[in-house]
Amino acid sequence: MAPSRPPPPPPPPCLPFCSKKPTRVTTLTQLKKASYSHHSYGSFPDSRNDLNYDIGRQDSYSPTATLNPKTVLAKSSVISEDSEPYDVPFPIKDPFPVKPKRGDPRKWGYGWGVGKRKEKEAEKYSAAIITKNDSGSSTSSAETLGRRTPLPGYPDRPNVSPQSFSRPNGSRLPTRPGVHGNNSSTLVGSALERKINDVEFAREKIDTGPRLKDLRKHVAKEDLDYYIIPSEDAHGSEHVAACDRRREWISGLTGTAGQVVISKTVAYFITDSRYWLQATNQIDSNWRCIQTGHVDGPKDWMEWLVDRAEDSRIGIDARMLSYSKATELRNLLSPKGSKLVHPPQNLVDLIWRDKPSRSKEPIFTCPMEFTGRSTLDKLADIRTWIRETLTVDKSHVATLITALDAIAYTLNLRGQDIPFNPVFQSYLMITLDKAILFIDPAKLTDDVEDYLEAVGVDTREYNDLWSYLRKREWGEGKFPKVIITPETSYAIALMLTHFRYIVMPSYVGSMKAIKNDTEIDGMRRAYLRDGASFVKFLAWLEDKFSEGCEITEYEAAFRLTEYRRTNRHFVGLAYENISASGPNAALPHYSPTKSTAAMIDRDTPYLNDSGGHYKDGTCGTARTWIFGRPTAEQCEAYTRVLRGHIAIDSAIFSEGTSSHQLGVLAREALWRDGMDDGHGIGYDAGSFLNIHEGPHSSGNVTLVPGHIIMNEPSFYLPGEWGIRIKSALAVQQVRTKHEFNGECWVGFERLTCVPIQTKMIKDGMLTKGEKQWVKDHNRRCLGKLEPCLRDDERALRWLKREV
Repeated sequence: MAPSRPPPPPPPPCLPFCSKKPTRVTTLTQLKKASYSHHSYGSFPDSRNDLNYDIGRQDSYSPTATLNPKTVLAKSSVISEDSEPYDVPFPIKDPFPVKPKRGDPRKWGYGWGVGKRKEKEAEKYSAAIITKNDSGSSTSSAETLGRRTPLPGYPDRPNVSPQSFSRPNGSRLPTRPGVHGNNSSTLVGSALERKINDVEFAREKIDTGPRLKDLRKHVAKEDLDYYIIPSEDAHGSEHVAACDRRREWISGLTGTAGQVVISKTVAYFITDSRYWLQATNQIDSNWRCIQTGHVDGPKDWMEWLVDRAEDSRIGIDARMLSYSKATELRNLLSPKGSKLVHPPQNLVDLIWRDKPSRSKEPIFTCPMEFTGRSTLDKLADIRTWIRETLTVDKSHVATLITALDAIAYTLNLRGQDIPFNPVFQSYLMITLDKAILFIDPAKLTDDVEDYLEAVGVDTREYNDLWSYLRKREWGEGKFPKVIITPETSYAIALMLTHFRYIVMPSYVGSMKAIKNDTEIDGMRRAYLRDGASFVKFLAWLEDKFSEGCEITEYEAAFRLTEYRRTNRHFVGLAYENISASGPNAALPHYSPTKSTAAMIDRDTPYLNDSGGHYKDGTCGTARTWIFGRPTAEQCEAYTRVLRGHIAIDSAIFSEGTSSHQLGVLAREALWRDGMDDGHGIGYDAGSFLNIHEGPHSSGNVTLVPGHIIMNEPSFYLPGEWGIRIKSALAVQQVRTKHEFNGECWVGFERLTCVPIQTKMIKDGMLTKGEKQWVKDHNRRCLGKLEPCLRDDERALRWLKREV
């Protein structure tokens, strides 16, 4: 009698497609007994409890908003590598009946050996799994990590977005479903609660027809030929609060860039290359997408509009348009007989019935140990600047600050009104003898009120600004003038009239951009902690893949956030996680959701661009990794992007050079093969402030010691994959051999401490110096991060191997 077949091994959190010997043996009888005792669903804790470790964290924080660390109770954060119970449907057929012998023509290994029939059964099992959450209530497996219930409109597909499983030629992108259900989370405790309770915003296409119909009624009442809906808010912010997402609400397209222009018959969405592909996927048939920056397209939305406008009335909310853009647009429209019209109310607000209310979250102070300068010192500096700019008639008596990050910087305050940006909605008027903060009183705690009184700042209600300006309360004299910046909203300029203001570049913006020694030291420490989290994450991800687990883009992003959460001084995410595999990585601003995230494909590059806010600095890092065998095309693109990254990092230049001039260094390697990245190479980052800030990101401001810029070359192959490498650089003075023209030479200090993967590098394309740069960088990462990884042997082993 032939011996009976050995029982199948119970699955790890996800199905292993490999011939690796299981780490745990459970008899089929035990499996049945446990399964029947739980209504035919077995739950087994992992036996490898010796791998568990607890990490205490400083502050609890939402992954999508900036919160006051003083108002949140600290909770312990536990990341348990393999301890969470997983659930197994019964009965299950053994997916590995017989191990193939040498020479067997069948493929065997990851992704093979199951067969099409079993693969279909796997998808059915995945959709049928029912698990038990911590409270004991029944939840579908879609609520855990590997959500696989069908999407509406795609009943025969796993719950992933269309772009995540199809290519332009119609072939399916492999997602390798597991026959035992898939990708059960390994988080426990508060970390698991956060993932289960993670709020997911619907991003499916909406029918915008009714909204456009209602809007056109008001456009007709105002007798307008075009109505413009910008992405910005009244403060010119790149990221805006939920109540200010008018462009997103009317069009259905998420993101931070793009303008909407509504004519009498057509709705246009105008955007640059960052959102070309995303617009195709998100906006419905009521819209026509206009691609700016294209070789045959307009430079920007203003050029497109001016080309079409002839004897037209063009409406726009003057609060949402900066002074500089309004002036330029009026000058371009005037010769064509067209003019700007500013209705008294925002037309979108008139039809947005369920519009969110403004945030009332409290603001909090940022102590001197992180800012390096007091508010009194900054106010004194600003008043000195006002006096130095006085004209002969001494008419400049005040400056009005409207940029939210500039206000937060000046007052050493932070808020939580805008997701991922620690700012608060307000205006700040600074005169020669006093300062007034226009803000919702509900945001002021007793401690903050005492602090503002101590630094000599009065407070008034947010909307009182308009009556204050109308009554000219800021100074006496025949023509007392207020200094405003080109980014100030045009509505303020109209309220003041041109007799009452003068336009000058932002002095506070220049102050904020040049980091002091305390801020730079804080950024160094923050990037070290953030880099350690990135390494722990990559080590965890690669370890799970080696076990044969399937990981979604969402779970990968969430896991990295949890590692960051354990860091000292962590406050929140600096921007929405970009965690993308396959075609999704070709979307520069793709961010996965719990229900639509694709499985990370090992045969295409995985791109992770993310960062954290810490009390001592704001971090952003991007790395591209591949876990399988890369193609020659992927290797070549990756190497060209890396060469551009090295060229910027190694650059030495004279004072007076701008970031725009350096951009050619990052693109030169791509241009040699007719490739380009389609968006800016770098931008500047704040110190516990916005990840994007000015003014040197505009490209026209010269780089000086103290500036922080992001070195971010990239390349995207639409519908296939994307590559991006980003590191933060601090501009610093350097010594050169000859010192021609004196000590005027500057270079960069690399703040980011995350290794570069070498698997996709084509050695023959790198020079000797570039090869040495890669070795030195990875060794530097080992030297700096090794003390931070003593509590994580896996991460330390991984890092040593990468070096």
